[in-house]
Amino acid sequence: MSRTLDVDVVVVGAGPTGLMLASCLTKLGVSSVLLDGKSEPTRESRALVHQARTMEIYDQLGVIDHVLAQAEVASEIVPGFEARRFRSINLRRLATGVTPYPHLYVLEQSKTERVLVDQLENLGGKVYWSHPVRGLSVTADGGVDCTTGGADIHMVHARYCVGADGSSSLVRELIGIPFEGKTNEHTFYVTDAMHVKGLAEKSINLRFGVRDFLLAFPMGDQADQRLLGVVRGNADAVTEATTRRTLQRVFDVTYAASRWFSTYRVHHRVAARFRKGPVFLAGDAAHVHSPVGAQGMNTGLQDAHNLACKISDVLAGRATDRYLDRYGGERRPVAQRLVSTTDAMFGVITSDRRIPRALRSSVVRYLAPIAASLVPRLVRSSRIFEYLSQTRIHYWMSDEARRASHGRRGKVVGRRLPWNGDNYESLRGMVWQVHAYGSVDRRGLKRLARRLALPAETFPQVRNRKIRSGTCYLIRPDGFVAAESALQTAAEKFGAHLQMIARG
Repeated sequence: MSRTLDVDVVVVGAGPTGLMLASCLTKLGVSSVLLDGKSEPTRESRALVHQARTMEIYDQLGVIDHVLAQAEVASEIVPGFEARRFRSINLRRLATGVTPYPHLYVLEQSKTERVLVDQLENLGGKVYWSHPVRGLSVTADGGVDCTTGGADIHMVHARYCVGADGSSSLVRELIGIPFEGKTNEHTFYVTDAMHVKGLAEKSINLRFGVRDFLLAFPMGDQADQRLLGVVRGNADAVTEATTRRTLQRVFDVTYAASRWFSTYRVHHRVAARFRKGPVFLAGDAAHVHSPVGAQGMNTGLQDAHNLACKISDVLAGRATDRYLDRYGGERRPVAQRLVSTTDAMFGVITSDRRIPRALRSSVVRYLAPIAASLVPRLVRSSRIFEYLSQTRIHYWMSDEARRASHGRRGKVVGRRLPWNGDNYESLRGMVWQVHAYGSVDRRGLKRLARRLALPAETFPQVRNRKIRSGTCYLIRPDGFVAAESALQTAAEKFGAHLQMIARG
């Protein structure tokens, strides 16, 4: 017999974003229910690549060992033009000192979902499969009533609802948030191919042609590769056989058989807002963009992580409901930058106009090999990796902080805590905390911790050049730095920030 549940949060959609959100909420002690219309986790490979920032979040959640045990590690990006390969770009070298996860990690979505489902269940939660959402309404008390078509649950009353139900989000439609953007004019193909020849193994391959491009990700045994490219001409006439011929003719790439082949259109869209009253959007329900850069799933997972920590702070009384507006204030600009960047990149890659074609024909063919060799030397190498891995994301801690800095972003405050080689273990608790680096008075630090009622950690050795010796940092549950100060002024400065979110 179906029943009504009363919880803090109802999450709609049990893809990676929804599973991450429900797992984080459960770990943080927030009651939630996760609904999905499917009968089980996805069996398709779908999204593949996990960036360093996502791996750091997996570490906080307690699933990093499971991910590492199954993931294919790609340590290099190998660019090229048609059948010619250029000098490889070593990711580990670029990532020196940035993160404990200096690679790209390839794990297909079906396996990622299984890891997250298992963790949710280990934490005491569950997924209600075969429970499609039928309706959503805001109640008189400012909460949400969510009706389902499932056998176990008829209605969920929650304080908050999060739509993590994909690009065709019913939640987004029901609350009337526009999904702004466009659809790329071209059609693209994707195939999971076996026994691939003509590509560098255990690497990300990026090949350009005058009219074509190929992006390939390693998928493990039997030289398996995920191959993506653009379809020219009549998309309805495209078959796997015609795609195979193009791959061989243009890139000299062949494969024995495929597990999956499909064509699709690429959308570049961002929801007009990420919150409307007690309802939030996350993942593909909030933003979609091209697969260039392998950022999509990672962005959704980070949405979930960010929002879960904020909801926990509000429900625990550490922050007012207005603090949840910071979720959209922080995550929507990230999505907008990704969409605009990948849209521009896709335009150059796929456009049939004369200038883009000339760029692909001349610049990529002749100058890219030189750039691949020189750029890591001329540009601070860690910065390249930080942009790719999403470890360089910056949030404004408040509107006042943005105005006071005249828009100049800080090196540490507003960013995820710089890795010092020994300071990430304490983040696994997902709590507000204080870190002190270098020579700091231990007794004074204990007094600060008592005054703020927060745990404090000391790290005598400063290994990361971004961290200043003798400085204290206020760390949010999501691992981002909220404030920095010398110990003598930390009580006042950190206390003011905590009071700011508590007052709203």
